[in-house]
Amino acid sequence: MRIVDILNEQVVRTNLSGSTKPEIIDAMVELAASQPQVLDKERLREAILEREKIMSTGVGSGFAVPHGKTDAVTDIVAAFAVTAQPIDYQSLDEQPVRLVFLLVGRDNMVGPHIKLLSRISRLMNKEEFRKRLLEATSPQEVLEVFRQEEATHFEV
Repeated sequence: MRIVDILNEQVVRTNLSGSTKPEIIDAMVELAASQPQVLDKERLREAILEREKIMSTGVGSGFAVPHGKTDAVTDIVAAFAVTAQPIDYQSLDEQPVRLVFLLVGRDNMVGPHIKLLSRISRLMNKEEFRKRLLEATSPQEVLEVFRQEEATHFEV
């Protein structure tokens, strides 16, 4: 499964407003909840917040990947945003976050969920890729950056 298969223009934002980690998580949940795979937005939010209690999903280099598993979705759901300003996300490297990728899967879909988390992490480890995402000014541009990077570095 490719990242571009689970993202679309409705769940991608540039210049996402919010100045705190809870505001950004709420905004990301709202984006994801626009998808028909979401059965219960509040349970989706709870899954993200429960995972966040274990350890911050601000993984470093200005990137956070809030994620969780729940039966409140019928299939994998994702959302991606570039924040309008740097956010204190209690990241592991203590640096602010501007790139946020939300990923929620069903409880019984552990394999695809982990593969997607791994793919997202590998992409986000590339400084040039992160820079291109930060420079994107529209959801279409963001999707094109993901499409190009996946075509270059991953087999389909």
